[in-house]
Amino acid sequence: MHYQPTWESVQKHVVPDWFHDAKLGIFIHWGLYSVPAWAPPAGELEKVIREEGWEAWFTRNPYAEWYLNSLRIPEGPTREHHVSTYGEDFDYDDFVPQFNKAVEKWDPDEWAALFQEVGAQYVVLTTKHHDGFLLWPSRHPNPFKEAYHTRRDLVGELTEAVRAKDMRMALYYSGGIDWTFNDTVVKTITDLGKAVPQQPEYVAYADAHWMELIERYAPVILWNDIAYPAAADLPQLFAHYYNTVEEGLINNRFTQTFNMEASEAADIMGGKHFDFTTPEYASYDEITEPKWEATRGIGFSFGYNQNEGVEHYLSVEELVRSFVDIVSKNGNLLLNVGPMADGTIPEMQQERLRGLGAWLATNGEAIFETRPWHVAEGTGSGETPLRFTQKGTTLYVTALEALPSGQMTLDGLIAAEDTEIRLLGHPDTLTWRQDKSGITASVPANLSAALSAAPATTLAITPQPQRQA
Repeated sequence: MHYQPTWESVQKHVVPDWFHDAKLGIFIHWGLYSVPAWAPPAGELEKVIREEGWEAWFTRNPYAEWYLNSLRIPEGPTREHHVSTYGEDFDYDDFVPQFNKAVEKWDPDEWAALFQEVGAQYVVLTTKHHDGFLLWPSRHPNPFKEAYHTRRDLVGELTEAVRAKDMRMALYYSGGIDWTFNDTVVKTITDLGKAVPQQPEYVAYADAHWMELIERYAPVILWNDIAYPAAADLPQLFAHYYNTVEEGLINNRFTQTFNMEASEAADIMGGKHFDFTTPEYASYDEITEPKWEATRGIGFSFGYNQNEGVEHYLSVEELVRSFVDIVSKNGNLLLNVGPMADGTIPEMQQERLRGLGAWLATNGEAIFETRPWHVAEGTGSGETPLRFTQKGTTLYVTALEALPSGQMTLDGLIAAEDTEIRLLGHPDTLTWRQDKSGITASVPANLSAALSAAPATTLAITPQPQRQA
Protein backbone atom coordinates (compact mmCIF):
# COMPACT_ATOMS: atom_id res chain seq x y z
CA MET A 1 0.00 0.00 0.00
CA HIS A 2 1.03 3.63 -0.33
CA TYR A 3 1.46 5.21 3.08
CA GLN A 4 0.39 8.72 3.99
CA PRO A 5 2.39 10.86 6.46
CA THR A 6 -0.02 10.25 9.34
CA TRP A 7 0.10 8.01 12.39
CA GLU A 8 -3.14 6.37 11.27
CA SER A 9 -1.61 5.39 7.95
CA VAL A 10 1.80 4.11 9.11
CA GLN A 11 0.20 2.13 11.93
CA LYS A 12 -1.33 -0.11 9.24
CA HIS A 13 2.11 -1.44 8.38
CA VAL A 14 2.49 -5.20 8.82
CA VAL A 15 5.73 -6.92 9.75
CA PRO A 16 6.97 -8.67 6.59
CA ASP A 17 7.50 -12.42 6.60
CA TRP A 18 11.25 -12.14 6.09
CA PHE A 19 11.68 -10.72 9.58
CA HIS A 20 9.57 -13.47 11.15
CA ASP A 21 11.65 -16.03 9.23
CA ALA A 22 15.09 -14.52 9.83
CA LYS A 23 15.60 -15.21 13.56
CA LEU A 24 19.28 -14.19 13.67
CA GLY A 25 20.86 -10.83 12.99
CA ILE A 26 24.36 -9.48 13.66
CA PHE A 27 24.71 -6.09 15.36
CA ILE A 28 28.00 -4.18 14.90
CA HIS A 29 29.20 -1.41 17.22
CA TRP A 30 32.27 0.18 15.66
CA GLY A 31 33.53 3.74 15.91
CA LEU A 32 35.94 6.10 17.65
CA TYR A 33 35.34 4.28 20.95
CA SER A 34 36.94 1.20 19.31
CA VAL A 35 40.34 2.93 19.59
CA PRO A 36 40.52 3.19 23.42
CA ALA A 37 38.29 0.09 23.64
CA TRP A 38 38.01 0.39 27.40
CA ALA A 39 35.32 0.06 30.04
CA PRO A 40 35.06 -1.59 33.46
CA PRO A 41 33.37 -4.99 32.95
CA ALA A 42 30.77 -4.24 35.61
CA GLY A 43 28.10 -6.71 34.49
CA GLU A 44 24.98 -7.06 32.34
CA LEU A 45 22.60 -4.12 32.00
CA GLU A 46 19.49 -5.55 33.62
CA LYS A 47 21.36 -7.12 36.57
CA VAL A 48 23.41 -4.02 37.44
CA ILE A 49 20.42 -1.68 37.27
CA ARG A 50 18.23 -4.03 39.29
CA GLU A 51 20.83 -4.50 42.03
CA GLU A 52 22.61 -1.11 42.10
CA GLY A 53 20.52 1.43 40.18
CA TRP A 54 21.05 3.71 37.20
CA GLU A 55 23.68 6.00 38.75
CA ALA A 56 25.95 3.04 39.48
CA TRP A 57 25.43 1.85 35.93
CA PHE A 58 26.50 5.11 34.30
CA THR A 59 29.42 5.65 36.69
CA ARG A 60 30.91 2.23 35.95
CA ASN A 61 29.35 1.82 32.52
CA PRO A 62 30.56 -1.45 30.95
CA TYR A 63 29.45 -0.30 27.48
CA ALA A 64 32.74 0.70 25.82
CA GLU A 65 30.79 2.66 23.18
CA TRP A 66 29.81 5.09 25.97
CA TYR A 67 33.48 5.99 26.52
CA LEU A 68 32.98 9.73 25.88
CA ASN A 69 30.23 10.00 28.47
CA SER A 70 32.08 7.84 30.97
CA LEU A 71 35.31 9.84 30.81
CA ARG A 72 33.32 13.01 31.62
CA ILE A 73 32.27 11.52 34.98
CA PRO A 74 35.15 12.58 37.28
CA GLU A 75 34.52 9.91 39.90
CA GLY A 76 34.35 7.10 37.34
CA PRO A 77 37.10 4.62 36.43
CA THR A 78 37.08 5.55 32.74
CA ARG A 79 38.26 9.08 33.51
CA GLU A 80 41.12 7.74 35.61
CA HIS A 81 42.09 5.31 32.85
CA HIS A 82 41.96 7.96 30.13
CA VAL A 83 44.17 10.44 31.95
CA SER A 84 46.73 7.83 32.97
CA THR A 85 46.84 6.35 29.45
CA TYR A 86 46.58 9.38 27.16
CA GLY A 87 47.17 12.40 29.39
CA GLU A 88 44.98 15.18 30.75
CA ASP A 89 44.99 17.13 27.46
CA PHE A 90 44.15 14.25 25.11
CA ASP A 91 40.71 14.96 23.69
CA TYR A 92 38.23 12.35 22.50
CA ASP A 93 38.39 13.92 19.03
CA ASP A 94 42.07 12.97 18.88
CA PHE A 95 40.90 9.42 18.23
CA VAL A 96 39.54 10.48 14.79
CA PRO A 97 42.82 10.23 12.82
CA GLN A 98 43.71 7.03 14.66
CA PHE A 99 40.42 5.40 13.71
CA ASN A 100 40.59 6.56 10.09
CA LYS A 101 44.11 5.14 9.86
CA ALA A 102 43.12 1.85 11.45
CA VAL A 103 40.14 1.19 9.18
CA GLU A 104 42.32 1.30 6.09
CA LYS A 105 43.07 -2.39 6.84
CA TRP A 106 39.43 -3.44 7.05
CA ASP A 107 38.04 -5.99 4.57
CA PRO A 108 34.22 -5.96 4.55
CA ASP A 109 34.08 -9.21 2.59
CA GLU A 110 35.69 -11.05 5.51
CA TRP A 111 32.95 -9.87 7.83
CA ALA A 112 30.21 -10.82 5.40
CA ALA A 113 31.69 -14.29 4.89
CA LEU A 114 31.83 -14.87 8.66
CA PHE A 115 28.25 -13.68 9.23
CA GLN A 116 27.01 -15.91 6.41
CA GLU A 117 28.90 -18.87 7.87
CA VAL A 118 27.17 -18.31 11.21
CA GLY A 119 23.73 -18.32 9.56
CA ALA A 120 22.82 -14.69 10.11
CA GLN A 121 20.04 -13.40 7.89
CA TYR A 122 20.58 -9.68 8.42
CA VAL A 123 23.22 -7.25 9.66
CA VAL A 124 22.77 -3.97 11.56
CA LEU A 125 25.66 -1.46 11.52
CA THR A 126 25.98 1.58 13.79
CA THR A 127 26.21 4.48 11.33
CA LYS A 128 26.37 7.09 14.13
CA HIS A 129 26.59 6.40 17.84
CA HIS A 130 26.04 8.87 20.69
CA ASP A 131 29.40 10.60 20.10
CA GLY A 132 28.04 11.86 16.76
CA PHE A 133 30.88 10.44 14.64
CA LEU A 134 29.67 9.23 11.22
CA LEU A 135 30.76 6.01 9.53
CA TRP A 136 30.05 7.43 6.11
CA PRO A 137 31.07 10.71 4.41
CA SER A 138 27.68 12.39 4.59
CA ARG A 139 26.42 15.22 2.43
CA HIS A 140 25.30 16.69 5.78
CA PRO A 141 28.51 16.99 7.83
CA ASN A 142 28.60 17.83 11.50
CA PRO A 143 28.26 21.62 11.90
CA PHE A 144 30.46 21.74 15.00
CA LYS A 145 33.31 19.39 14.12
CA GLU A 146 35.14 19.48 10.80
CA ALA A 147 35.66 16.10 9.06
CA TYR A 148 33.95 14.28 11.91
CA HIS A 149 33.39 11.18 9.82
CA THR A 150 35.26 8.29 8.24
CA ARG A 151 37.19 8.83 5.05
CA ARG A 152 36.03 5.43 3.78
CA ASP A 153 32.33 4.84 3.26
CA LEU A 154 32.14 2.03 5.79
CA VAL A 155 28.35 1.94 5.58
CA GLY A 156 28.29 1.57 1.82
CA GLU A 157 31.12 -0.94 1.63
CA LEU A 158 29.60 -3.24 4.24
CA THR A 159 26.14 -2.92 2.67
CA GLU A 160 27.54 -4.10 -0.65
CA ALA A 161 29.47 -6.99 0.92
CA VAL A 162 26.51 -8.19 3.01
CA ARG A 163 24.09 -8.16 0.10
CA ALA A 164 26.61 -10.02 -2.06
CA LYS A 165 26.31 -12.87 0.47
CA ASP A 166 22.49 -12.86 0.22
CA MET A 167 21.92 -11.27 3.61
CA ARG A 168 19.89 -8.15 4.34
CA MET A 169 21.44 -4.88 5.50
CA ALA A 170 19.95 -2.68 8.22
CA LEU A 171 21.26 0.52 9.80
CA TYR A 172 21.44 1.86 13.34
CA TYR A 173 21.44 5.61 13.99
CA SER A 174 21.53 7.34 17.36
CA GLY A 175 18.71 9.78 16.80
CA GLY A 176 18.18 10.55 20.47
CA ILE A 177 21.69 11.17 21.75
CA ASP A 178 24.34 13.23 19.97
CA TRP A 179 26.84 14.84 22.31
CA THR A 180 28.00 17.24 19.60
CA PHE A 181 24.58 18.93 19.76
CA ASN A 182 23.78 18.38 23.46
CA ASP A 183 26.72 17.63 25.74
CA THR A 184 24.67 16.72 28.80
CA VAL A 185 26.61 14.23 30.90
CA VAL A 186 24.37 11.25 31.58
CA LYS A 187 24.58 10.06 35.18
CA THR A 188 20.94 9.10 35.80
CA ILE A 189 17.94 7.94 33.80
CA THR A 190 16.54 11.50 34.08
CA ASP A 191 19.70 12.83 32.44
CA LEU A 192 19.11 10.48 29.53
CA GLY A 193 15.88 12.24 28.66
CA LYS A 194 17.49 15.67 29.09
CA ALA A 195 20.34 14.70 26.76
CA VAL A 196 18.08 14.35 23.69
CA PRO A 197 18.75 17.40 21.46
CA GLN A 198 15.55 19.32 20.77
CA GLN A 199 16.74 22.32 18.77
CA PRO A 200 15.40 22.75 15.20
CA GLU A 201 18.92 22.45 13.79
CA TYR A 202 19.24 18.95 15.19
CA VAL A 203 15.80 17.90 13.95
CA ALA A 204 16.85 18.93 10.44
CA TYR A 205 20.25 17.24 10.85
CA ALA A 206 18.92 13.88 12.05
CA ASP A 207 16.09 13.85 9.50
CA ALA A 208 18.56 14.63 6.71
CA HIS A 209 20.78 11.75 7.79
CA TRP A 210 17.94 9.26 7.88
CA MET A 211 16.73 10.42 4.46
CA GLU A 212 20.26 10.14 3.09
CA LEU A 213 20.72 6.65 4.54
CA ILE A 214 17.41 5.56 3.01
CA GLU A 215 18.29 7.06 -0.36
CA ARG A 216 21.85 5.75 -0.57
CA TYR A 217 21.61 2.35 1.14
CA ALA A 218 17.90 1.35 1.36
CA PRO A 219 18.27 -0.38 4.76
CA VAL A 220 15.71 -3.04 5.62
CA ILE A 221 15.45 -1.68 9.19
CA LEU A 222 15.57 1.83 10.59
CA TRP A 223 17.16 0.91 13.94
CA ASN A 224 16.97 4.12 15.92
CA ASP A 225 18.24 4.48 19.48
CA ILE A 226 17.24 6.44 22.58
CA ALA A 227 14.28 8.45 21.34
CA TYR A 228 14.15 11.29 18.78
CA PRO A 229 13.56 15.05 19.04
CA ALA A 230 9.95 15.81 19.91
CA ALA A 231 9.45 18.32 17.07
CA ALA A 232 10.34 15.82 14.33
CA ASP A 233 7.60 14.75 11.92
CA LEU A 234 7.98 11.01 12.40
CA PRO A 235 4.89 9.99 10.38
CA GLN A 236 6.40 11.78 7.38
CA LEU A 237 9.74 9.99 7.84
CA PHE A 238 8.09 6.61 8.38
CA ALA A 239 5.74 6.96 5.40
CA HIS A 240 8.61 7.97 3.12
CA TYR A 241 10.62 5.00 4.30
CA TYR A 242 7.83 2.45 3.89
CA ASN A 243 7.04 3.81 0.43
CA THR A 244 10.73 3.56 -0.55
CA VAL A 245 11.78 0.23 1.00
CA GLU A 246 8.96 -2.21 0.40
CA GLU A 247 9.85 -4.74 3.10
CA GLY A 248 11.37 -2.30 5.58
CA LEU A 249 10.80 -2.18 9.33
CA ILE A 250 11.07 0.40 12.11
CA ASN A 251 12.09 -0.43 15.68
CA ASN A 252 10.49 0.88 18.85
CA ARG A 253 13.17 3.35 19.92
CA PHE A 254 12.06 6.49 18.08
CA THR A 255 9.57 7.44 20.80
CA GLN A 256 11.07 6.14 24.02
CA THR A 257 10.29 7.52 27.44
CA PHE A 258 12.57 7.49 30.48
CA ASN A 259 10.31 7.63 33.54
CA MET A 260 10.35 3.87 34.01
CA GLU A 261 11.35 1.85 37.07
CA ALA A 262 14.64 -0.01 37.14
CA SER A 263 12.89 -3.31 36.43
CA GLU A 264 11.71 -1.90 33.10
CA ALA A 265 15.14 -0.73 32.00
CA ALA A 266 15.68 -3.41 29.38
CA ASP A 267 12.14 -3.34 28.02
CA ILE A 268 11.43 0.15 26.69
CA MET A 269 8.36 -0.38 24.57
CA GLY A 270 8.34 2.74 22.45
CA GLY A 271 5.38 4.89 21.52
CA LYS A 272 2.84 5.46 18.78
CA HIS A 273 4.24 3.20 16.09
CA PHE A 274 6.84 0.47 15.76
CA ASP A 275 7.15 -2.89 14.05
CA PHE A 276 9.03 -4.69 16.82
CA THR A 277 10.28 -4.18 20.36
CA THR A 278 13.93 -4.41 21.43
CA PRO A 279 14.61 -5.75 24.94
CA GLU A 280 18.30 -5.23 25.73
CA TYR A 281 20.21 -7.92 27.62
CA ALA A 282 16.79 -9.33 28.44
CA SER A 283 14.08 -11.60 27.12
CA TYR A 284 10.40 -12.31 27.61
CA ASP A 285 9.00 -15.10 29.76
CA GLU A 286 6.34 -16.23 27.31
CA ILE A 287 5.24 -15.99 23.69
CA THR A 288 4.89 -12.26 23.10
CA GLU A 289 3.29 -10.05 20.51
CA PRO A 290 4.21 -7.81 18.79
CA LYS A 291 7.25 -9.22 17.09
CA TRP A 292 10.39 -8.63 19.15
CA GLU A 293 14.15 -8.71 18.86
CA ALA A 294 16.44 -9.39 21.81
CA THR A 295 19.71 -7.52 21.50
CA ARG A 296 22.92 -8.07 23.44
CA GLY A 297 26.68 -8.32 23.18
CA ILE A 298 28.58 -11.57 23.50
CA GLY A 299 30.13 -9.99 26.60
CA PHE A 300 28.91 -7.10 28.76
CA SER A 301 29.70 -4.44 26.13
CA PHE A 302 28.57 -3.73 22.59
CA GLY A 303 31.72 -1.88 21.56
CA TYR A 304 34.99 -3.81 21.81
CA ASN A 305 36.28 -3.78 25.39
CA GLN A 306 39.86 -4.91 25.87
CA ASN A 307 39.11 -5.62 29.55
CA GLU A 308 36.68 -8.43 28.79
CA GLY A 309 37.96 -11.98 29.08
CA VAL A 310 36.44 -15.40 28.70
CA GLU A 311 34.72 -15.05 32.09
CA HIS A 312 32.70 -12.09 30.77
CA TYR A 313 31.56 -13.79 27.55
CA LEU A 314 28.62 -16.07 26.94
CA SER A 315 29.70 -19.65 26.36
CA VAL A 316 28.51 -21.33 23.17
CA GLU A 317 26.15 -23.40 25.31
CA GLU A 318 24.61 -20.32 26.93
CA LEU A 319 24.33 -18.58 23.57
CA VAL A 320 22.58 -21.48 21.84
CA ARG A 321 20.14 -22.10 24.67
CA SER A 322 19.26 -18.42 24.97
CA PHE A 323 18.73 -18.20 21.21
CA VAL A 324 16.38 -21.21 21.18
CA ASP A 325 14.38 -19.74 24.06
CA ILE A 326 14.05 -16.39 22.26
CA VAL A 327 12.87 -17.96 19.00
CA SER A 328 10.31 -20.13 20.79
CA LYS A 329 8.70 -16.95 22.16
CA ASN A 330 8.39 -15.07 18.83
CA GLY A 331 11.71 -13.27 19.05
CA ASN A 332 14.77 -12.75 16.91
CA LEU A 333 18.27 -12.50 18.34
CA LEU A 334 20.35 -9.48 17.32
CA LEU A 335 23.76 -10.63 18.50
CA ASN A 336 26.42 -7.95 18.66
CA VAL A 337 30.06 -8.09 17.63
CA GLY A 338 32.45 -5.36 18.72
CA PRO A 339 35.36 -5.14 16.26
CA MET A 340 38.72 -3.64 17.10
CA ALA A 341 39.48 -0.28 15.48
CA ASP A 342 41.09 -1.93 12.44
CA GLY A 343 38.04 -4.14 11.84
CA THR A 344 39.44 -7.28 13.44
CA ILE A 345 36.71 -9.27 15.16
CA PRO A 346 38.32 -10.64 18.35
CA GLU A 347 38.98 -14.35 18.34
CA MET A 348 36.78 -15.06 21.37
CA GLN A 349 33.85 -13.43 19.59
CA GLN A 350 34.55 -15.41 16.43
CA GLU A 351 34.62 -18.63 18.45
CA ARG A 352 31.17 -17.93 19.88
CA LEU A 353 29.78 -17.04 16.46
CA ARG A 354 31.18 -20.15 14.84
CA GLY A 355 29.92 -22.31 17.69
CA LEU A 356 26.41 -20.99 17.14
CA GLY A 357 26.81 -21.50 13.39
CA ALA A 358 27.91 -25.11 13.84
CA TRP A 359 24.82 -25.80 15.95
CA LEU A 360 22.57 -24.14 13.38
CA ALA A 361 24.10 -26.21 10.58
CA THR A 362 22.45 -29.22 12.21
CA ASN A 363 19.43 -27.68 13.90
CA GLY A 364 18.58 -24.67 11.72
CA GLU A 365 15.50 -26.48 10.42
CA ALA A 366 13.97 -25.96 13.87
CA ILE A 367 14.83 -22.25 13.90
CA PHE A 368 14.62 -20.52 10.54
CA GLU A 369 11.18 -19.88 9.01
CA THR A 370 9.46 -21.31 12.08
CA ARG A 371 6.70 -19.81 14.20
CA PRO A 372 5.86 -20.17 17.89
CA TRP A 373 3.71 -23.15 18.88
CA HIS A 374 0.74 -23.03 21.26
CA VAL A 375 3.20 -22.85 24.16
CA ALA A 376 6.90 -22.10 24.23
CA GLU A 377 8.09 -24.33 27.05
CA GLY A 378 7.75 -27.89 28.23
CA THR A 379 9.68 -30.63 29.97
CA GLY A 380 11.20 -33.93 28.98
CA SER A 381 11.15 -36.85 31.42
CA GLY A 382 10.09 -34.39 34.08
CA GLU A 383 13.28 -32.36 34.30
CA THR A 384 14.83 -31.58 30.91
CA PRO A 385 13.72 -28.10 29.73
CA LEU A 386 12.16 -28.11 26.26
CA ARG A 387 11.33 -25.35 23.79
CA PHE A 388 8.82 -25.65 20.93
CA THR A 389 8.70 -24.20 17.42
CA GLN A 390 6.62 -25.21 14.40
CA LYS A 391 6.75 -25.18 10.64
CA GLY A 392 4.06 -26.62 8.38
CA THR A 393 2.89 -29.92 9.89
CA THR A 394 6.03 -30.44 11.99
CA LEU A 395 6.59 -29.62 15.64
CA TYR A 396 10.20 -29.10 16.69
CA VAL A 397 11.04 -29.97 20.28
CA THR A 398 14.46 -28.70 21.34
CA ALA A 399 15.96 -29.98 24.56
CA LEU A 400 18.16 -27.34 26.17
CA GLU A 401 20.86 -29.93 26.78
CA ALA A 402 22.29 -32.96 25.01
CA LEU A 403 19.86 -35.89 24.90
CA PRO A 404 21.10 -38.88 26.86
CA SER A 405 21.00 -42.24 25.13
CA GLY A 406 18.05 -44.34 26.28
CA GLN A 407 14.55 -42.88 26.50
CA MET A 408 13.14 -39.37 26.65
CA THR A 409 9.50 -38.69 27.48
CA LEU A 410 8.03 -35.51 26.04
CA ASP A 411 5.67 -34.71 28.85
CA GLY A 412 2.04 -34.01 28.04
CA LEU A 413 2.15 -34.66 24.26
CA ILE A 414 -0.20 -37.00 22.39
CA ALA A 415 0.85 -38.35 18.96
CA ALA A 416 -1.17 -39.87 16.12
CA GLU A 417 -0.43 -43.46 15.13
CA ASP A 418 1.34 -42.46 11.89
CA THR A 419 3.68 -40.00 13.63
CA GLU A 420 7.32 -39.91 12.56
CA ILE A 421 9.99 -38.63 14.94
CA ARG A 422 13.43 -37.56 13.77
CA LEU A 423 16.46 -36.41 15.69
CA LEU A 424 18.03 -33.60 13.71
CA GLY A 425 21.55 -34.60 12.73
CA HIS A 426 20.84 -38.34 13.04
CA PRO A 427 20.12 -40.40 9.90
CA ASP A 428 17.38 -42.71 11.20
CA THR A 429 13.87 -42.14 12.49
CA LEU A 430 13.32 -42.92 16.15
CA THR A 431 11.05 -45.53 17.64
CA TRP A 432 8.48 -44.22 20.05
CA ARG A 433 5.44 -45.13 22.11
CA GLN A 434 2.54 -43.29 23.61
CA ASP A 435 1.74 -43.59 27.29
CA LYS A 436 -0.27 -41.58 29.76
CA SER A 437 2.61 -39.23 30.60
CA GLY A 438 3.44 -38.31 27.01
CA ILE A 439 5.42 -39.45 23.99
CA THR A 440 8.45 -41.56 24.87
CA ALA A 441 11.11 -41.64 22.15
CA SER A 442 14.07 -44.02 22.09
CA VAL A 443 17.33 -42.11 21.77
CA PRO A 444 19.95 -44.30 20.03
CA ALA A 445 23.22 -45.06 21.75
CA ASN A 446 25.27 -44.55 18.59
CA LEU A 447 24.89 -40.78 18.39
CA SER A 448 27.71 -38.91 16.71
CA ALA A 449 30.24 -37.21 18.95
CA ALA A 450 28.92 -33.82 17.81
CA LEU A 451 25.34 -34.68 18.77
CA SER A 452 26.39 -36.18 22.09
CA ALA A 453 28.22 -32.97 23.00
CA ALA A 454 25.70 -30.52 21.51
CA PRO A 455 24.44 -27.73 23.78
CA ALA A 456 20.87 -28.51 22.63
CA THR A 457 19.26 -31.23 20.54
CA THR A 458 16.07 -31.21 18.51
CA LEU A 459 13.36 -33.74 17.76
CA ALA A 460 11.11 -33.15 14.73
CA ILE A 461 7.61 -34.64 15.13
CA THR A 462 5.34 -34.98 12.07
CA PRO A 463 2.39 -34.56 12.16
CA GLN A 464 2.26 -32.21 15.09
CA PRO A 465 1.10 -33.86 18.32
CA GLN A 466 -1.65 -32.57 20.53
CA ARG A 467 -1.30 -31.39 24.09
CA GLN A 468 -2.96 -33.17 26.98
CA ALA A 469 -5.83 -31.21 28.46
